[in-house]
Amino acid sequence: MVALHRLPIFLLGAICLVTGLLAGLTRMGAHENVLVHLVPLHGAMMVGGFFGTVIGLERAVAMRQAWVYAAPIASGLGGLALLFGLPTLLGGVLMALGSLLFALAGLVVALRQTVLFTSLMALAALAWLAGNALWLAGWDLAGVVPWWMAFLVLTIGGERLELSRLLAPTKARLPTLLVALAPLVVGLLIAQPRLFGLGLLALALWLAVYDLARRNLRQSGLARYVAIAILGGYVWLAFSGGLMLVFGLPAGGPIYDAILHDLFLGFVFMMVFGHAPIILPAVLRFDVPFTPWLYLPMGALHLAVALRMAGDIHDFAWMRHVGAELGALTIFAFLLTVAGLGLANLRRQKRRPQKT
Repeated sequence: MVALHRLPIFLLGAICLVTGLLAGLTRMGAHENVLVHLVPLHGAMMVGGFFGTVIGLERAVAMRQAWVYAAPIASGLGGLALLFGLPTLLGGVLMALGSLLFALAGLVVALRQTVLFTSLMALAALAWLAGNALWLAGWDLAGVVPWWMAFLVLTIGGERLELSRLLAPTKARLPTLLVALAPLVVGLLIAQPRLFGLGLLALALWLAVYDLARRNLRQSGLARYVAIAILGGYVWLAFSGGLMLVFGLPAGGPIYDAILHDLFLGFVFMMVFGHAPIILPAVLRFDVPFTPWLYLPMGALHLAVALRMAGDIHDFAWMRHVGAELGALTIFAFLLTVAGLGLANLRRQKRRPQKT
């Protein structure tokens, strides 16, 4: 049975996702009259309005404490406030409140279970809070974005590290992870983007070597699909880190666009594509049966990010625009596919004869 009491929070995040994507396309000139007021808020809508809300909901479900739900509610309402043109300060404060509550929840978990993966996820939550605070303080986005990057990268890294406990332990796993994390954290704290990029690249390589996904490549069905999505996402994380290592983080322009979208679109959304059939049943009790058709949006997303990065590097505006349009369409198509699979499964369950 679908968890209807959680559905409104999830829909807040979904609204932020759709409107954030449209705002991003408008910024590139694809749809000049759509959500113009959200163009400078594209990043906040995606990171805080969508990812913050959905990840916050997932955390609240896992912790089973009512107060934790206030975090995704606040961040989702912040995105809604920005969408309806209310003062940016109001939307920003609501998102900052959501990140504060999310950080408190992360610290509670880390104190209860003091291990590396919970510490990483608590650090990720603090990075989101710090990024929101800097954004509210009027910092340039080039200074804020690394904190938002760290929020998502460390959250995903912590979750994958938790799953890696299923593998046989090796002596090199944790020491090499700390070596990979050191430049990322130090580069973030001292605002050195090349050092931060080195950390992203090192973490991508570590994950590619030690993630459970490598073993699951030998499986079939959903397990193999998830593994391919995850390992493909690490490729884009490595590209983002490599570009930042070479170029730093410009205040704007094609390289800035490539760095951000290799990470946010290629890496993070590949994680979304891979984990959605697992997370939706856990969070919403909305089962999404696996079908090989899910490989189509995965492949289309890889193509979209590749086109966008190639257009950025060679400064081909048309290729960048095609990649952006294809990326947005692919995400919309994936959402519709997942919703369709889940609804069809619900109808099949209702038609089954009840046992007496």
